[in-house]
Amino acid sequence: MERVQAIKKNPLPWLILPLLVLGALLALLILTRPLDRLTSSAPPVEQLSVESVRLTPGLIELSVRADGSGPLRIAQVQVDNAYRQFTQNPEGPIRRLGKVTIDIPYPWVSGEAHHISLLTSVGTIFEHTINVAQATPTYEAPTLALLGLVGLLLGLAPVATGLLAYPALRTLSQKWIRFVLALTVGLLLYLLIDTLGEGLEAAALAIDRFRAHTVVWVAALITCALLLALGRSRGAAPEGLKLASFIALGIGLHNLGEGLAVGAAISAGEAALATFLVIGFTIHNVTEGFGIATPLIGRHPSLLAFAGLAALAGLPAVLGVWLGAQAVSPLWTALSFAVGAGAILQVIIEVTALIARRDGNQALATPSSLGGVIAGLAVMYLTALLV
Repeated sequence: MERVQAIKKNPLPWLILPLLVLGALLALLILTRPLDRLTSSAPPVEQLSVESVRLTPGLIELSVRADGSGPLRIAQVQVDNAYRQFTQNPEGPIRRLGKVTIDIPYPWVSGEAHHISLLTSVGTIFEHTINVAQATPTYEAPTLALLGLVGLLLGLAPVATGLLAYPALRTLSQKWIRFVLALTVGLLLYLLIDTLGEGLEAAALAIDRFRAHTVVWVAALITCALLLALGRSRGAAPEGLKLASFIALGIGLHNLGEGLAVGAAISAGEAALATFLVIGFTIHNVTEGFGIATPLIGRHPSLLAFAGLAALAGLPAVLGVWLGAQAVSPLWTALSFAVGAGAILQVIIEVTALIARRDGNQALATPSSLGGVIAGLAVMYLTALLV
């Protein structure tokens, strides 16, 4: 009994002790590697991922990351079935999860496809294809300005256009306000599914050891939890301009991902695809402006507030285009989509809670609410067909 009382008075040592034992066990496994003897006769496991490609006149620059049971050494490089000289920075074997740059002098041809094979010292071949060769955009003022204009056209301009519907939204009855709020939930629900899908697709290109698929789900949930805590930090759920700001933030993070997709298409030389994406996203994002304006019904926000909301939702697309044109690592791309998905999930929760607070929990199952959600999903799907 006395021992129990003593532990209650000072439980800290008993909380630290399991951590110390766990640390000792992990150190034993890592330093002694007892299982290596069981696999010493097996061939080495190697994995290599081409994370990005940069093309400059006469040069192909690959950014690659390695993984496996031991250091990996690139012995030879082929481009279009011919062996080529190459330089590696830093030199030597690539350690587990290590990243190096491989420069291959090669007279690549703009608009054509080029196939690259990387051969390791044990004979493993890793292949990568450049579907349409085009010089990687550089960070020069004219190029930045042009890419920035593309980002404004697919992000800021359509969101601001959607916000122009606010005067008409103010004339709606309570029933139709509920419908529009539910419509916003439907729009965001589609964005959530789409953003998670994009994140998981990018995660599939990352090295397996990063567990990028798990990172997407965990990062999305953490982002949602943090934003929920931030929105309710003063004990009340966000409404009005604060809720509209959270919607704009979630859409902005989603538009960052859209910008990455457009920038990647530009970097890959797929001008037709990039144009198609910009047109589709532009139409798509007008509906997002409606969603941002909905929580402001019955209030009197200033023009400056509308400008801020449009900027918060639309300007991240500019950053996305700039980054995407430089071929971002798939892990960071996946993480960007994950954060966007988490922000969108938080907004869905808050808008749904707003409907329940205004009209009661039973309002969530009314025809106007269910019809709004279905209509939002349908609108986003139909506009997405243009992408």
